Amino acid sequence: MVLLNDIVTAHEKMMGIIHKTPLDYSLTFSEYSDNDIYLKLENLQKTGSFKVRGSYNKMISLRKEELKNGVVAASAGNHAQGVAYASTMLGIPCTIIMPTGAPLSKVQATKEYGANVELQGTVFDEALAYALELKNQTGAAFVHAFDDEAIIAGQGTVGLEIMDQISDVDAIICPVGGGGLIAGLAAAVKEKNPSVQVYGVEAVACPSMAQSLLEMKPITVDASPTMADGIAVKRPGQHTFPLVQRYVDDMLSVDEMEIAQTMLMLLERNKLLVEGSGAVSLAALLNQKLPIKNKKVVPVISGGNVDVSFISRIIERGMVEAGRFMRFNTILKDKPGNLEKILQVVTEQQGNILDISFSHMGDKIYPSYAQLSISVETRDRHHIEEIFKALQKKGYTTELI
Repeated sequence: MVLLNDIVTAHEKMMGIIHKTPLDYSLTFSEYSDNDIYLKLENLQKTGSFKVRGSYNKMISLRKEELKNGVVAASAGNHAQGVAYASTMLGIPCTIIMPTGAPLSKVQATKEYGANVELQGTVFDEALAYALELKNQTGAAFVHAFDDEAIIAGQGTVGLEIMDQISDVDAIICPVGGGGLIAGLAAAVKEKNPSVQVYGVEAVACPSMAQSLLEMKPITVDASPTMADGIAVKRPGQHTFPLVQRYVDDMLSVDEMEIAQTMLMLLERNKLLVEGSGAVSLAALLNQKLPIKNKKVVPVISGGNVDVSFISRIIERGMVEAGRFMRFNTILKDKPGNLEKILQVVTEQQGNILDISFSHMGDKIYPSYAQLSISVETRDRHHIEEIFKALQKKGYTTELI
């Protein structure tokens, strides 16, 4: 089992190599949650996530003969970049196996950090199987994404930093996938101060750690698609699970709506670009999943590697869920002046019209009529209701889409 001394040793070896990331007090989120909120910004870590900590510690813990054939790893995201960066810093040849569907931006970033990238398999499990086969063929050392004691100790340095930055912290909230981060963090924090509460947060779509704790052993769960893909791990690690059992106070979960809203709030209010898996800890706090008030709380913002093509969809999803965007249909008589009349109703209610479109074809559209679709930027859900009431008062039948 990983001990506090292992984490302290890892922390000492990383000095000057890994960023000591900021602990940023947020007045905005403090007011939302009735706690003093300090964000641990691992999205500002080298390679954009905490993963480089474990990767670096794993590689410096290996003997020279174990590294003579380089290292190999499997990942579709942050672990790939962490291993690539750490191997370059240490001058170790590195091969990363990524699924063929991995985002091009992440593939390119991994290459730029110095790794040889091979695309194999359509899903992560196939990439992992190939990586293990390559390890056996070449004699390269395998760097696991989470289920390794040196990896756990490296990730645990996040906990040491938090305790150094705010010694009187009351609670820490941490994203959970395979468990590498929370296992190391909780071990470090609880051994230094057992009174600090440590909470883990998963996506509702993949609650493998919570279900495993109920069964009292690591189990595999069915998972649904989630924007928190970095923590969508179907089975916790054999090494991480007992540490979570021993040190973590409770497991929580957040849904896609809560994740999207939190990502948007972080972007708007704190100017922080945070990936879905990095936002779940704050999402749990803002949505009152924790039984704490008037405490000093640290949500770990674990990563910020968001694919550029995905950002606009996240913003739109977050705005919809927050009631700040709507799109609706209505049927109009295809007659001059009718468009102007309905647009006037929306603008009188201070809705900001973003776009409109017409269709003359459809089951509900009769000759001489047209279906009008309007996208509107709104203040909140109450504002949407005000707009719909004004439209109904003028005789318009609307359908939210």
